[in-house]
Amino acid sequence: MIKKSITIHLSEALDARPIALLVQEANQYASTVYIDKEEKHINAKSIMGMMSLRLLPGEEITVVTEGKDEEAAASGIERFFINVKNK
Repeated sequence: MIKKSITIHLSEALDARPIALLVQEANQYASTVYIDKEEKHINAKSIMGMMSLRLLPGEEITVVTEGKDEEAAASGIERFFINVKNK
């Protein structure tokens, strides 16, 4: 299992399009991929779950991956958050 803390660096909250792209990224991996924020533990492969999370600028989240490609999954999700643009 890999746990990686990430701070959201965006000008505004993630809207539907980037969240859909995040779910696509997570679904590329065989490993389980979860996003932890406060007391919530959300499956990153679930569009409805991710929409309910409401990721805001400056917040810290934890990416939790577990499985045969967990390192690649953690790196891919981290790279997504580094490169994501809202518009």
